[in-house]
Amino acid sequence: MSTVDIQWHHAENPIAQLIFAHGAGAGRDSDFMQQMAQLLALEGISVGLFDFEYMQLAKVQGKKRPPDRAPKLLEYFNHVLSNSNTELPLFIGGKSMGGRMASMLACESELALKGVLVFGYPFHPPGKPEKLRTDHFTKLSCPLLILQGERDTFGNRTEVDAMELPSQVEVKWSRDGDHSLKPRKVSGISETESRGFAAKMAAAFIRGLV
Repeated sequence: MSTVDIQWHHAENPIAQLIFAHGAGAGRDSDFMQQMAQLLALEGISVGLFDFEYMQLAKVQGKKRPPDRAPKLLEYFNHVLSNSNTELPLFIGGKSMGGRMASMLACESELALKGVLVFGYPFHPPGKPEKLRTDHFTKLSCPLLILQGERDTFGNRTEVDAMELPSQVEVKWSRDGDHSLKPRKVSGISETESRGFAAKMAAAFIRGLV
């Protein structure tokens, strides 16, 4: 497998590290990934960003590609983890699809993971609430924190509050947020405030486990 290119956002005096995977449609250089990594680094967490192989190829070819299937994504994610800093407590996570892969990896990884963080978990495809992607949650080997927008079409507050999730899964709500935690103007909350809140919640989760 190819050499891993991890882009690090180093914290000044890190208490932990987070290997952070992107969503299906945008890579590590997206505004969301970059800003969240910067916010978490300010909270004392070193964040490593990477692109899955299909995204690397899409950038080389200059055209969009669909994500690889889960086994290939998980294999590459695991390969990335082998390049993490062995000195720091290890957390994994991601945005949407990347977060789902992180939660699946936490069920099978032999690495000593402290916890998993997901920004916008894809509980189900939009418009298909019966197709849940939560079966593996009972097999998690560590705590999982999901930061979810109340209006997320992949799992909104009404839907998720009605689910019986395992005790190791915690959901924190981003007020009026969509799948990228973006609130509407009418809410009176800015996108910057929403992302800042999510970063604070994520940092508190990490601090509570190290």
